[in-house]
Amino acid sequence: MTTFPKFSRRRVLGGALAAASLGQPFLQLHAQAWRGRDPFTLGVASGCPRPDGMVLWTRLAPDPLQPVGGMGDAPVDVAWEVAEDERFRRIVQRGTVRATAELAHSVRVELQGLSPARFYWYRFTAGDARSPVGRSRTAPAEDDTATPARFAFASCQQFEQGFYAAYRDMAAQPLDLVIHLGDYIYESSWGKRLVRKHPGGIPVDLPGFRSRHALYKTDPDLQAAHAAHPWLVTWDDHEVANDYTDDVSPRTVDPEEFLAMRAAAYQAWFEHMPVPMRMRPRGPAMPIHGRYRFGQMLDVLLMDGRQYRSHHACLLKRSASPLTDCADRLAPGRSYFGMAQEAWLAQELQQPPTRWTVVAQQTLMAEADRKTGPEHGYWMDGWDGYAVARARLLDALAADPRRNPLVISGDVHAFFAAELKREPDGKAVATEFVGGSITSEGPSLSNVANLLAKNPHLRYGRGDVRGYALMSLDARGCTVDFRAVDDVKLADSPVNRIVRFSVEPGAPGVHVEST
Repeated sequence: MTTFPKFSRRRVLGGALAAASLGQPFLQLHAQAWRGRDPFTLGVASGCPRPDGMVLWTRLAPDPLQPVGGMGDAPVDVAWEVAEDERFRRIVQRGTVRATAELAHSVRVELQGLSPARFYWYRFTAGDARSPVGRSRTAPAEDDTATPARFAFASCQQFEQGFYAAYRDMAAQPLDLVIHLGDYIYESSWGKRLVRKHPGGIPVDLPGFRSRHALYKTDPDLQAAHAAHPWLVTWDDHEVANDYTDDVSPRTVDPEEFLAMRAAAYQAWFEHMPVPMRMRPRGPAMPIHGRYRFGQMLDVLLMDGRQYRSHHACLLKRSASPLTDCADRLAPGRSYFGMAQEAWLAQELQQPPTRWTVVAQQTLMAEADRKTGPEHGYWMDGWDGYAVARARLLDALAADPRRNPLVISGDVHAFFAAELKREPDGKAVATEFVGGSITSEGPSLSNVANLLAKNPHLRYGRGDVRGYALMSLDARGCTVDFRAVDDVKLADSPVNRIVRFSVEPGAPGVHVEST
């Protein structure tokens, strides 16, 4: 069993304050105006773990809500160190990387040469300022058959609608990984009983998206979760615009105008995430899907459900609301992931399987008839708008039962546990868990009750609480905990498990273990 070293959240959050005390505010101000101020206001992060390394990230931003973060145009050399202990007595790698205004003085270090399945600590230094300390963990070696996996997955963290107590809880958990499934930021303001505000309006350009990402990154509990664990990140729609598909947005009708906005949004996303330089966007295009293997225990297939997908079917007035069915919804050429990404996924699913395969993607995959009464109605922005593409994916997952497929999802602001079937009365071929939302308001009790009543393969649903999910995997089975915040409007709210599920190897399905 993996032993997780104690990680000091106080040390992480106090690092920036300590760094500020190292500044010399009256020296060299003519050369670099940021000197004497803490440039590490957005914390540190790591991501994309491999057996021999990971990506380390920070961004220099003494005035984080300003478009350029208060850094000016000059490049800055940033030193980094990686150690085997929190006190940095056993430093194993160090170096220097240049932060430039072109990438908003973001910093990423792509580590190699580390040992598999172990913890490392890291930090950055710019001028006289030192960053908080972060902790990361390498993946197990590819031939490792014994090391279990435990990770959290989360999505939908509308900044105004609540505090990030869920991330405070997540930072304290013994985890190998965090997977974020999208809606990391929100472009628009909405909701009830807002506890804080988005300054400015809806972002449409690079300065606007940079400021919005920086705002979210200033939250101390989000910073703590990033500093405590490596992350895998994908996006959904609100990182750019609600319900967009490829080059079409309900808000921005002109595709050329929208793609310019998408390019700015992708650029800002890249600048604020612990992802490798190979993902750097080229205009409105940015490849983020990939496979991440954790020994012989787990394959994570991280998917992009926005950039390449077919446009919505059956739409009236450019709305993705539930509608009566139409022939276009069942057209075989429609794709949720886009045909090229579908082909990549099919190829990955033909590789020798690990004990568990997790498809990490954006929204509820199970069919969800949403209308009340006998009439059927489907939400066209979800998988029901791409029914044939879903059937292709389920066929691929069912082709090798040794794969033990699991699907993890976000987007719908509710917890769900579902059995994925190729036919309504058929056997389950995979098990799906939707991990709620960190803060974003959920569906009403009546809406969730209707979904459960009309869709018996949805075995559990709850939309009145906010939170995230924990998944633990070993040779004996899979367990999933849904953890919910008592009151998302309170920064110090307790967080507790509301239900636990289990899945047995070779037997997809939802089993409630405890509540």
